Amino acid sequence: MQLRYSFRLYPTRGQQIALGRAFGCARVVYNDAVRARRTAHEQMLPFPKIGDLSRILITEAKKTPDRAWLSVVSAVVLQQSLRDAESAYANFFASLKGERKGPKLGEPSFKSRKDTKQSIRLTANARWKLTEAGRLSLPKIGEVKVKWSRTLPAVPSSVTVIKDSAGRYFASFVIDTDPAADLARFETPDPNNQIGIDLGLKHFAILSDGTKIENPRFLRRAEKKLKKAQRSLDRKQKGSKNREKARLKLARAHAAVADARREFHHQLSTRLIRENQAIAVEDLAVKALARSRRTAKSVHDAGWSQFVSLLEYKARRYGRTLIKIGRFVPTSQTCHVCDRKDGPKPLHIREWICPGCHTVHDRDINSAINVKQAAGLGGHSLWSADKTTTPVVAQRRETGSHGLPDVTRAA
Repeated sequence: MQLRYSFRLYPTRGQQIALGRAFGCARVVYNDAVRARRTAHEQMLPFPKIGDLSRILITEAKKTPDRAWLSVVSAVVLQQSLRDAESAYANFFASLKGERKGPKLGEPSFKSRKDTKQSIRLTANARWKLTEAGRLSLPKIGEVKVKWSRTLPAVPSSVTVIKDSAGRYFASFVIDTDPAADLARFETPDPNNQIGIDLGLKHFAILSDGTKIENPRFLRRAEKKLKKAQRSLDRKQKGSKNREKARLKLARAHAAVADARREFHHQLSTRLIRENQAIAVEDLAVKALARSRRTAKSVHDAGWSQFVSLLEYKARRYGRTLIKIGRFVPTSQTCHVCDRKDGPKPLHIREWICPGCHTVHDRDINSAINVKQAAGLGGHSLWSADKTTTPVVAQRRETGSHGLPDVTRAA
């Protein structure tokens, strides 16, 4: 299984300039590839193959006065930019044919130098390496200081250098994990440790054992600071240096909210995976729930989709079972004791009495128990469950890192 381990970089001023050149060259090659594709489509010609694009847009372009500056960066950076354009078109066509899940993708567009997020990717062919001093040595850039937060579990196969909207630099390493080491990392829990999770807004998660986990509401807590930073940005003249300073201040405030939310999701998902052998959750339609004017901001603030995605890949990595039940299962309308369906209830009703067995139910705990039973856990199943556990590729921000791998990476 492949994962990404992300670390903060602290390049010097000269290294930042060199990275800026690399970002710019990669962007130009990507735009040239998109332009070549569009020109071929307008002239009703076959799409050029990646080998031809590499020869024309990189090898031959370096010999021309207009593109001679492409030689100042590693050729691998340019080749990977071409591969990104190729992948973008492959995903676009797969989306048109219905072969790709998720919303329909648009045609790849040109990248702008004004984009606040930039990145380059280096494979082993680029001869990057981790030095004995713990720095990341990048070709034609130099040795960049890395803030290690954990030891890499294996030798990385590639690294992506990213500059985010807040002006921070990150190194994202691709790691092939060892399945045996992953299974040995956490002790195997009791097979009877099975849990159902009902996700909510007042409480972020309600477990079928009665545990209620408070919703931190990171965005709501930082709302006053964000509004102040946004007003300050709106007052600045476009194109001025003060506006750029205000933009960075606002971006850093938003990044702090996103980082805090992600850390909360990681800690909670890891705890649930460590303690339980099987977990059941609802397949929520987050996009539909976020259409409401009353609860849209709170739904986005909770970040349910990110939390479930973390549960999915961690369950796959550590040998746990994750079951997602259908979103139309009436978990909040059914008594988990006698299976009587009592109909929909307004959100302000937090407790109700079952007309059949006269059991007093806490709305959220009853829903969590029904989620567990609907997944076939806890002894019986009330409804058929969708037991697909499709793995999710970890994002760049999947985890941090703390040091160098034990094996020295060969150039």
